[in-house]
Amino acid sequence: MAPIIKTENLRHLYSEGTPFEHVAIDDINFSAEKGEIIGIIGHTGSGKSTFIQHLNGLLKPSSGRVLFNGEDIFSSKTFTHEVRFKVGLVFQYPEYQLFEETVYKDIAFGPKNMKLSEEQIDISVRGAAEFVGVDEELLNKSPFDLSGGQKRRVAIAGVMAMQPDVLILDEPTAGLDPSGRDSIITNILRYHDATGCTIILVTHSMEEIARSVDRLVVFNKGHIMMDGAPSEVFEHDEELRSVGLSVPEVSLVAKRLRQLGLPIDRSVYTVEQAKKALLAVRGGAAGAP
Repeated sequence: MAPIIKTENLRHLYSEGTPFEHVAIDDINFSAEKGEIIGIIGHTGSGKSTFIQHLNGLLKPSSGRVLFNGEDIFSSKTFTHEVRFKVGLVFQYPEYQLFEETVYKDIAFGPKNMKLSEEQIDISVRGAAEFVGVDEELLNKSPFDLSGGQKRRVAIAGVMAMQPDVLILDEPTAGLDPSGRDSIITNILRYHDATGCTIILVTHSMEEIARSVDRLVVFNKGHIMMDGAPSEVFEHDEELRSVGLSVPEVSLVAKRLRQLGLPIDRSVYTVEQAKKALLAVRGGAAGAP
């Protein structure tokens, strides 16, 4: 089975052919399978935001291809249009893009453009609102009367309501307090569990993403620097720090404990995993002769 999204030798130049020409991403080969949860990390300017805007055709490659279910997304104008509904993109600070009179109308904007029936639109709107924790009594309110966190939820619901096969979120928790960040991530994971869609989370927060994804892709200077399971990526803490990134503190603690001879597995990179590993070591020690 072909990956749901794939890029081949993807390259993008800004201001091509001018003195200001800049290579944003270069030779990007990437694939995502149906149902995967992938984290994309990298410092500001690493190319990650430029990259994701290619995945639903908002940006056209200078060279290379983007494939959706094996077909070039620019094979025809009709297919490009279809892909923009099937690959949903939530920009950073999406609440600034709210514009309708009511929350309901804002969430319904995408489904209406898909030419769904009124009944289908209503089901999609209410389902998406429930996933992100927007109470029904808020649907008839103006989005501009909501709190910052509520606006963020509404904006995410507007993309979820299109029921995309791939949901891409660019820094979905930026600017939120810890409680708000945890809530947004929990809702995104609930949506994944219920729909089986592919999720791509873009962030620069290792602590946040470590608990959420199956796979990490690290961008640096327009290239993919690393691609693997979180435990594999976090093993390269010195390389990550050299490009302005950090690793979860608990993974550094686990690494040090291994160096001291404790049997802590390399897959430990969250507090919950570390707690289980230490209890297992303690239990083993207590049962030793």
